[in-house]
Parts: sequence; C-alpha cells; structure tokens
Amino acid sequence: MNLVTLDNVKKQYSERVLLDGVDLLINAGDRIGLIGVNGSGKTTLLRIIAGLEAVDSGQVTVWGGVRIQYLPQEPRLEDSFTVLEQLFAGDAAPIRLLRDYEWVSRQLQQQPTDQALQAQFSALTAEMDRTGGWAAEAQVKAILTRLGITDFAAPLTALSGGERKRVALAQALIDPADLLILDEPTNHIDADTIAWLETYLMNAPGALLMVTHDRYFLDRIANRIVDLDRRRLVNYPGNYQRYLEQRAAREANLATAEQKRQGILRRELEWLRRGAMARTTKQKARKQRIEELQQIRYDLGEERLLMALASRRLGKQVLTVRGVSKRYDDLQLFEGVDFELAPGDRVGMIGPNGAGKSTFLDILAGYVAPDAGEVRWGETVRLGYYDQQSRGLVDQMKVIDFINERAPLVRTPDGTRVEAAQMLEWFLFPRPQQQAQIGALSGGERRRLYLLSVLVHQPNVLLLDEPTNDLDVPTLAVLESFLDRFEGVLLVVSHDRYFLDRTVDYLAVFENGRFSPRYPAPYSSYQRLRQAEPETAVADEDAEARETAVVTRPPRPERPRRLTWKEQRELEQLNQRVDALEGEKSGLQQAINASGGDYVRLQQLAGRLQHVEAELDGLLERWIELSEIDAHA
Repeated sequence: MNLVTLDNVKKQYSERVLLDGVDLLINAGDRIGLIGVNGSGKTTLLRIIAGLEAVDSGQVTVWGGVRIQYLPQEPRLEDSFTVLEQLFAGDAAPIRLLRDYEWVSRQLQQQPTDQALQAQFSALTAEMDRTGGWAAEAQVKAILTRLGITDFAAPLTALSGGERKRVALAQALIDPADLLILDEPTNHIDADTIAWLETYLMNAPGALLMVTHDRYFLDRIANRIVDLDRRRLVNYPGNYQRYLEQRAAREANLATAEQKRQGILRRELEWLRRGAMARTTKQKARKQRIEELQQIRYDLGEERLLMALASRRLGKQVLTVRGVSKRYDDLQLFEGVDFELAPGDRVGMIGPNGAGKSTFLDILAGYVAPDAGEVRWGETVRLGYYDQQSRGLVDQMKVIDFINERAPLVRTPDGTRVEAAQMLEWFLFPRPQQQAQIGALSGGERRRLYLLSVLVHQPNVLLLDEPTNDLDVPTLAVLESFLDRFEGVLLVVSHDRYFLDRTVDYLAVFENGRFSPRYPAPYSSYQRLRQAEPETAVADEDAEARETAVVTRPPRPERPRRLTWKEQRELEQLNQRVDALEGEKSGLQQAINASGGDYVRLQQLAGRLQHVEAELDGLLERWIELSEIDAHA
C-alpha cells in the first residue's frame, strides 16, 4: 500500500537549489534511512513530506486517511505543560481518552465531592476498561521511564535540552501513525537506550522514515536506504551494509563508463583535428555526437576523502589527573576522580546522560576550573578539543577566510603546503560554498567547519565530545579516515557504537562520579564483560564470607590466572586463522571492487564477505579474551 508519493519535486532557497526532480514512493512496511551531506536538504525533504513546507514545483501526494507523525531535531514543546500533559497533547483517540482521564482525575483530587466530576470519572473509567486504556497509560509511562524521564509531573521548563528531546521522542512513539518521521532520533540518548529504541521501532507497525548518523541503528532497522546526492535521490534496497556494497558496485560501474566515455571522446576529437569537413550527413552526425559526449556529466560519486595532516611529536608524558572534583550548587557531578592518558591511548568515554562527561572534558581543556584536584598535561602536548558549543566560529567571516586565518601554513609530512580550499573540499565544502558567510551555513555544516578548524592545528591529542551528534555519515567517514592515520592520543565521548568500534581501543565508563577500569573494544565485548560482572561480584562476596568464617587460615595471595596448555594452543591457532580470514576479507573486497556490472558475481562475493566478517568477529572476541589473560599472567 502506497502512503506518500513525491513526483518531480523541486525546492530552492534564494539561489540555492536543494531538491531538483526528486521522486520517492513510501509504502506500508518501509523502514527508510535517508542519508546525505549536511546542508544537502534532508531536513527540508522531511518537512515537505510531513506537510510543513511547500514545494516550488512537482507533486506531493499523501493518500487518503494516511496519518503522519514528525519528530524534528529541535521539537517545539508547550512550556506551560508538564511531561504527561505534553504526551497527552496528541489528536489520536487513545491519547484523547488518556488526556481526559488524567484531567478529571486531577480535578477530583481537588473537588472530591463534585457529582458531575464523579459521573464523568465513572464514564471515562468504563471507557478505559473497554478500550484497554490502562495498558496504553502503562505503556506511556514505561516509554518515558525507558528514555530516562521519571518525573512525569515535572514542568517542561525545568528540563534540559536533551530531556525535552526525549519527551518529544516519547510523544512521537506513543501517538500511533501510518508514517513516523524521525530527524536524528538517537541524539541525546545513551547506547543502552538506543538499543531499546531499535527493538521498539523494529516491532512498530507503521512505516518509518528517518535521518540518523548512527550506522548500527541504520543497519539493524532500515530495509531501504535513500541517498540524497546532488539534489537527487538514489534508492538502495536493504540495510546500511547492503547500501555500502551496492554503492561501491555502482560507483565502480560509473567509473568504468566514464573511462569508456573519455576514450571515445579522445578518438572523436582526434578525428576532428585531422581536418574532417562537416559536409556530409555522416560527418554532421559525428560532430553532433562529440558535442553530446562533451555535455554528458557522469555521477562519479565523492572521492575518497583522506586527511594528509601530520600530527606533531608527542613525548612520554601526556595527561595525569588526580583528585578532580566538580559541583554545581547542590549537584555533585564527581569527586576525587583520577585519570591518565599515555602515548598511543585511544579511549572511548561512555556513561549515562548527566554523569558529567562533557564537564570533565571542559576541565581537561581548561574551559572550566575544577573545585579540587590537579590536571597536568605533558610539555609536548598540542591539544585539539571538539566541544559541543562550536566555540570560535565567526558568523560574519567567509568560510575560506576563517580556515586561512586559523591555519595559514599547514603542510603534509613531505613538506607540501595544503591550501585552505583543498582542505575545505576534503571536508565536503565545494569551492562556491567556501565563499559563503559562516552565518549562512546550516547547523550540520557549521559543525563540520568547526571540526576542520580543530584538526588544521595538527593536534597530537584530540578530545571529541559527541562528534556524531551533528555530523552526517559522509563527514563521519572523513573523520574516521583521518583518525585511522592519526598517531596521537584520542579521548572521545560518544554514544555511537559504530563510531566507537571504528576509532578506539578501550572503553571507560564514567558513572556515579568515577571511572570504571577500561574494557577492550569493540562495544559488544564491553557489553558481554559488563553483563558478567554481577555474577562475579556475587561470587566474590561468597568467597569473602567463607574466608571470614575460617579465621584460623590466613588467605592465600591471589595469583594471576595463566593460560592452560590447551588455551595456549587455541591462541596460536586463532592467530593463524584470524590472519587467514583477514587476508581472504581483503581479497574479497578487491574482487568486489573489480566485479564491474556482473551482479551475480557481486552477490556471491558479498555473501561470502558477510560470512567471513561474521566468523572473524567471533574469533576476535575469543582472541581478545585469551590475549587479556596472557597479558596479565
């Protein structure tokens, strides 16, 4: 069943064309992930589908009776409402019933003898019984609790920006719709809540259209990826992994076609230069063919965007934090925190919202003073801090002037000077846009520019605070490519599991005012080890009780566990098997890139690659487990 149809839609603002000839069909059961560069028009497209913006030309058809629910990046809430009042502000019949029931309940508390209210309360109670409204009420409160909102009577004005976004998300989830549109739903929620949201949306009956930077989220939920690329939409069936495979194949085919076109063009131009006279029909047709070839523009896809910026030398001393504390009024964020970074460290800092992670980074960067304790950086440290406030952007400056002022003499390791315009192109700012004022950029484009302004100083220590919240998937790929080649120290705060798995070696949980011991990445290993901890803690308590009971026997010193002979043999075999699988994986990736238009061959290779990657993930988890034991023996 078709829900929404877009036919030849065009939209522009002033001289800037965002959408040009856009076609899209949204059907029942679709779970569509919309991706594209910040500023390309993704939010505008969502607003057009939601009926909040008109198109300049083309047709948008929402078929009769189809109900659309839209969650924007910056939701507008009614400040005079409490949390529950906001959630019951929808128009759907179950929501209206809950709203009426809650209102009458509050009125009866104030006027318990009012007979009219009592009669109304009885009627609403009967209707709640008949329609299953009690289950709906329980679901509303369960969703709020799962999203970290437990004070249902709290006024919205008392909530933080992240909490308001989560209230709006809860409202979108409980208000049933045929099409749910979500713009960056995973911002401001932690990884455990994202995992819950994945499960909830996979079981939701309606269609889904979403913009998100969270690639694991896309991979597990989406059954179709739509790429907004240069004002047009390109559809890819399947999840995010299938999108990457299909896009790689598409770009390889386009590159082959472009090479053939260039060859034909060179031969035809050579024929013209030999002095052929355009007098016959055949000669005229050949000249016309050359003109057409010269006008064809092929979609070659974006180039591989790699940062060639060299990091500075870093000494042995990086960071030592001792006894740091911070309080705001009656809220003690953390107290007596110790933390260290050593050369080569790549650490992901995770934990619940409100734990103080951003404040801790602000203290490390010198923006906020601690109440107590000491922060000591090494003498050779050149710090780069990508914070959430985008400090230092000047709205009146042109984009290229801003980067030129920040880093006029950036050079690659071989001494070649890198021009500001070239760096901006690496970060997806085309030459015409480089002349725009910063104040005219979209929110995502401003964050992308701010990220480049941090990296152009060639830091050797990077602090990244929620970098994936406002960056699009293509920009994240650029950042990850840079971090692959970054030889300095990295400390990143993020709830994005994909980004953490790509960029860090260890995870440190910051909760209850302290750091946990570090867990080895990937995130799935952290989850497994974390889940095993309560059982270990119980076992430790039992052992302690037994030792206390037998007071005549002194406790034996604890010895580190060593690998058994069988485990040593297993570790050796794992090393060999992992090396073999990584070699096969590399060969399969090369074969996929070279497969051209042979889609049968491409499908076979992609299936084998998926099998190899799954086996490799399982072996690597066991390898990490045995290697940790061996390292501490």
